[in-house]
Amino acid sequence: MFKKGLKKKILPIAVVSLFVVGGLVGSFSTPIAEAKVRNPSNGKVKNIIFMIPDGFSSSYVTNYRWYKGRESLMDSMLVGMVKTYSASSEVTDSAAAGTAKATGVKTNNGMISTSPDGKELKTILEAAEKAGKATGLVVTASITHATPAVFASHVASRANEEDIAPQLINNDVDVLLGGGRKYFTEPLLKIAKDKGYEIINNREKLEMAGKTDKLIGLFATVGLSPELDRDETKEPSLAEMSKKALDVLKKDKNGFFLMIEGSQIDWAGHANDAAWAMKEIEAFENALKEVLEFAKMDKNTLVVIAGDHDTGGMSVGGYGKYDANLEILRNVTATGDFMESKLNADRSNINEIIKEYAKIDLTDKEVQKIKTASKPAIAINEVISKRALVGWTSLVHTGTDVPLYAFGPSSYLFSGLHNNTDLPKLMAKAMNINF
Repeated sequence: MFKKGLKKKILPIAVVSLFVVGGLVGSFSTPIAEAKVRNPSNGKVKNIIFMIPDGFSSSYVTNYRWYKGRESLMDSMLVGMVKTYSASSEVTDSAAAGTAKATGVKTNNGMISTSPDGKELKTILEAAEKAGKATGLVVTASITHATPAVFASHVASRANEEDIAPQLINNDVDVLLGGGRKYFTEPLLKIAKDKGYEIINNREKLEMAGKTDKLIGLFATVGLSPELDRDETKEPSLAEMSKKALDVLKKDKNGFFLMIEGSQIDWAGHANDAAWAMKEIEAFENALKEVLEFAKMDKNTLVVIAGDHDTGGMSVGGYGKYDANLEILRNVTATGDFMESKLNADRSNINEIIKEYAKIDLTDKEVQKIKTASKPAIAINEVISKRALVGWTSLVHTGTDVPLYAFGPSSYLFSGLHNNTDLPKLMAKAMNINF
């Protein structure tokens, strides 16, 4: 009797399961099918644009969709997921994660394209150069920061940015755009000029950059300003830098490899600053618009997007409520750090500052929280995040898998769950170069 009843229950469950699984397979397969339709999988890959939204995971994806109010450009490109652990930890840092994605080898946290036993590891950018392709790195951090560094330098510690800068020049990366002016000495810049680089330092000069084949843009002493605060500077956006990089690199008849990083999504996550994170993702998506416009016209360009890890352990909803209020973040016009800088010595103007830059009327409890905090910016971010029902579990990275996106010829290669070490190998396969 039990078996007979069980059989009756199994059949409808199995039928329902079939539809559920079928629906899931369909929803995950659709982007790949669309990519094949838009760009046949048998097309030749001449160029690769590898875009890295640093610190970006599925929770950022979902919150950004609610923040934007509709699907992002990335949603239709979803093809899989990526494991992020390093050789030394279940939770990677950017140096080890970047090394895996640049070299195909796991290393210890903090190491730049160097194996755990100290050997230099060949990168996908170096392989592209050896195959005769132009190369470029575009970031909103210092150009010597962990993620860009792993593609064209080899040091034991990511902290050695003074040692990274000369390697970027010596390795003949054709386009270098970002921050990090402090790491490029006058003698080094002279060497760069002698090697044919045009060197610029602000947005206007970027727009006017001429017919050069080699370009260095150092737009800030270290990292560029956050996107929320950038309008008060003469710094270019990630989209503007990406467009210029493409203008320069596309001249090479052999094609190019370009890495573009939305560096400060990660920085926002470290600060638990939900508004800053959303604004940086928006800036990243604007850069993606430029990239996709180029790729669709070119038809021989593969675009791959993958974060290197999650930062902050962001949640969609939280604080015991079945809800999310991302629209609150649309009214925030400054980072928590910027708002902290506007507080007076006794923090008596907290209400005025938060009202001006976040359009929030604080409760007495929220005012007291910010007034007594050892780190006022973090307290401000906590208040705003709670209002938006965006939760956080950490001020550092977490070990969750991250989404993987691809568009263009050979995009089907990236379907499924991958280790981060698979990505450069698949790119080399797509370009048909030795790696």
